[in-house]
Amino acid sequence: MGCFCAVPEEFYCEVLLLDESKLTLTTQQQGIKKSTKGAIVLDHVFRHTNLVEIDYFGLRYCDRSHQTYWLDPAKTLAEHKELINTGPPYTLYFGIKFYAEDPCKLKEEITRYQFFLQVKQDVLQGRLPCPINIAAQLGAYAIQSELGDYDPYKHTTGYVSEYRFVPDQKEELEEAIERIHKTLMGQTPSEAELNYLRTVRSLEMYGADLHPVYGENKSEYFLGLTPLGVVVYKNKKQVGKYFWPRITKVHFKETQFELRVLGKDMQ
Repeated sequence: MGCFCAVPEEFYCEVLLLDESKLTLTTQQQGIKKSTKGAIVLDHVFRHTNLVEIDYFGLRYCDRSHQTYWLDPAKTLAEHKELINTGPPYTLYFGIKFYAEDPCKLKEEITRYQFFLQVKQDVLQGRLPCPINIAAQLGAYAIQSELGDYDPYKHTTGYVSEYRFVPDQKEELEEAIERIHKTLMGQTPSEAELNYLRTVRSLEMYGADLHPVYGENKSEYFLGLTPLGVVVYKNKKQVGKYFWPRITKVHFKETQFELRVLGKDMQ
């Protein structure tokens, strides 16, 4: 008498890392299944990247409508319905979930390097806007990290144009980056990356995770979570800033969000 045995589905997932390399996770290689907890998946990524200060990082994914979610370490992959509905194959994005107030003070160099890669990506993709003079300084530090000291024999006019730093990059910015790069002689890649972080941490939108919300009279705002507190934007201008020590209560139910700040309420 014949026996029919169901073949378990092979799980295949690609994790896009901050250095733009990919880590492939499969049932056959790592034993990852739909019943695997998110924490196990995260652990594979942390071991691959040699990270010790792991609390800052997480894995994101997008549903079919391009809405972004964070992978919950306590849930199985199967419980992340928005992820399961996109594949197979499945794609996860490794990145910073909680930004350090001062990334320069992080203990591990590898952690600082991952922060450098993340904020460089934030600037490039327009999530972290900055004035052109700051963008030029950041671009020069990034070039110094990538290419080392300026060499007139290797770095001919226009070499900066081979790299992208900000959305809608202009020749004026590239020329400014080249001028500043010439002044950074002697900086090691890690020193240049540290200077990048030192500069970027002072930007108003550093570490801001913005979410669209509606206030009174259906006015549209953006609510941002930052290392320092909660910020509110309207028409790209900051209209409120609430520091974590002053926040006494955060309450969310269905579509209603309430924030209480030392005698001042915001809903």
